[in-house]
Amino acid sequence: MLSSTMCPVCLSLWKRMRMKNCLDGFWWTNVDGMTTGWSRVLSSEPQPIFPTPLSKSTVDSLGIVDMEDGQPLPDKLQSMNAYLGAGPIARALDLGAEVVVTGRCVDSALALGPLMHSFGWKHNDYDLLAAGSLAGHLLECGAQSTGGIFTDWDTVPQWENIGFPVVECDSTGHFVLMKPKGTGGLVNKGTVAEQLVYELGDPAAYHLPDVCCDFTGVQLAELSGGNAVSVSGARGFPPSDSYKVSATYLDCYKAVSVFTLSGPRAAEKGHKTAQSILSRVRSIFKFAGFEDFTRVHIQAIGAEESYGPHAKQSLQLGQREVAMWLAVEHPRREALDIFRREIAPAGTGMAPGIWGGLGGRPKSSPVLKLFSFLYPKSKVQAMVGFANGNNEVVAPTPALAMDNDKAVTPRPRGIDDGIDVKPGSHSFKLSDLAYLRSGDKGNTANIGVIARHPSFVPYLRKHLTAEMVENYFEHLLDLPHCYRGAARVARYELTGINAFNFVLRRALGGGGIASLRPDPQGKGYGQMIADLQLHNLPDIVVLAGDL
Repeated sequence: MLSSTMCPVCLSLWKRMRMKNCLDGFWWTNVDGMTTGWSRVLSSEPQPIFPTPLSKSTVDSLGIVDMEDGQPLPDKLQSMNAYLGAGPIARALDLGAEVVVTGRCVDSALALGPLMHSFGWKHNDYDLLAAGSLAGHLLECGAQSTGGIFTDWDTVPQWENIGFPVVECDSTGHFVLMKPKGTGGLVNKGTVAEQLVYELGDPAAYHLPDVCCDFTGVQLAELSGGNAVSVSGARGFPPSDSYKVSATYLDCYKAVSVFTLSGPRAAEKGHKTAQSILSRVRSIFKFAGFEDFTRVHIQAIGAEESYGPHAKQSLQLGQREVAMWLAVEHPRREALDIFRREIAPAGTGMAPGIWGGLGGRPKSSPVLKLFSFLYPKSKVQAMVGFANGNNEVVAPTPALAMDNDKAVTPRPRGIDDGIDVKPGSHSFKLSDLAYLRSGDKGNTANIGVIARHPSFVPYLRKHLTAEMVENYFEHLLDLPHCYRGAARVARYELTGINAFNFVLRRALGGGGIASLRPDPQGKGYGQMIADLQLHNLPDIVVLAGDL
């Protein structure tokens, strides 16, 4: 099963299958594209499906604004796609499809759709839909649940032959995650738990098109024989009456130069070089009538500058080798052509020890920013089509599931287990007590912290607060302390896997391709906090060994 946008991938696959006369089992599901779309896969080219595509004027007339910052939809729109669910995929399989090509859909739908078809799960079997969605969530990033990017990376064998995850699920929603025999990698409670918290927001209200999931009570159990984990305990509730829609718009252009330096005071030399390049370019801008850069980001990679005040080394210690990251943004592409040309002179006219420009002369690229909003499901037409031209409209959810009063089911967000947490004289690195995994959603990062032993949970709950995490990442957060009534960092608890999930809003400099940072998706955030020291604890590691 493929997830595409019903254009080059779908058409290429369809044409190859038509040449081999094997289109009988070929179906597609659409439509996610709300500015353009396709209706049929026939011997001729597909046709647009929306007689009246959703336009900016329509969005504005509905009073729709961005979910994060409340801004109206910009003028320079590049794309607009609704995240569909598993229903159209399941329906295509019910109708006999062997190959299904979808438009934009949530990742977990690629697993939930076949499970709905195989077991006859209905739209209101919410616990089953949540279990199938969790299976898809654990599968969607490949080897990330079988030892890839695992905190204890040095325990994972054969990265070069790492096995991808396989899920065996039964009709009750219980499933086992494993990997193929003879492959590298590792499957245990830690690897699976890390992927469970990956790119997660509120684990008690994980909203998907088909179901609102509660993962707080999920249980993991390692099976005898190794490299297999049983997963159970997901709960489901009716979904909302809206699809999430992600639009992109052209904001401006960016270019990134990365060059290396060696020798004494390398980071200091690198910063002076970067600032000198910018001064030179700005002089040319002034002469040519260009405005200044809209954003600039300079970072000495190797000097721990991403750690801010928590860096173990400082510029005064004199790192002898760094890679300088110099990223700029400008409304006009021609201005970046000037920037591109002025990098090379640094090699002969600035600091000594510049010995490499990674990737050659920098290239300019569009800065596409994300605009996300909710749009009524009743106004989006999801369609399933067969290669012979037949098609069918699929209702997104039954009317009951679209009742907002039923879609909101409050669940507790914090737990007080009544355990008396006594102070002590010991200090521990966070990674001594927990597994860590970080991810992103747009400009928001999350860090999952999974206790290595259940007895650590009360101590993590008391000492690893949202305020502590906010203070640790203060230098990377772009928000005031309270943004639109919400804290910059929120903490949620997953009691079933002894975990906490921290959500950091506006923490990625725009996120994705809109960011100028070297880590635009927060992939390193979990590792950055691994060395965070928790003080005044008893020797809980020894105590855990005695339990």
